[in-house]
Amino acid sequence: MVWNTVTDLDHLTQALARNLKHLRAERGFTLDALAARAGVSRGMLIQIEQARTNPSVGTVVKIGDALGVSITSLLDFDQEPQVRLVPPEQAVRLWSTEAGSHSTLLAGTEAPGPLELWHWKLAPGDASSSDPHPLGTTELVHVTTGTLVLEVDGDVYTVPAGTSACFESHVPHGYRNDGPESVEMTMAVSVPAPR
Repeated sequence: MVWNTVTDLDHLTQALARNLKHLRAERGFTLDALAARAGVSRGMLIQIEQARTNPSVGTVVKIGDALGVSITSLLDFDQEPQVRLVPPEQAVRLWSTEAGSHSTLLAGTEAPGPLELWHWKLAPGDASSSDPHPLGTTELVHVTTGTLVLEVDGDVYTVPAGTSACFESHVPHGYRNDGPESVEMTMAVSVPAPR
């Protein structure tokens, strides 16, 4: 989703602030404890909880990992009822480039641990890298268009259209498009339940 109005962005900022406060309190983390676990400054956490900033995707991922929840839980406006439909206009675009590459969080859940469903598009020449996720995190990728270059812990894999890949993502990893056409893929990310 492209945020066309201040209202949409404000709504997301407020949801993030409310959910971060709730999840941090629920786990009994002080600001300092969460900052240390997430590798994010205490000041940044305060700004997020007061809805005074729009953090980067990387910061939101680090906070979610430290809390043991998906990005969906941090950005979710409402987690009721048992069946939740997510219309296209509510999908959240979290990363994009001027070339037209983007990742969109389609849906997510917390049972038994965080599980996220994504749609990605990588324009020719674009790439996205990720820091390691918590131990036990698994990613499933299915390429529908183009040829994805998948790098996992320094090893490079070529994933053509129609091919799927599964890997443990507790190591550095990234996605790249070295080809002449856009790469489109669907990704599921499963994070282990907090201990």
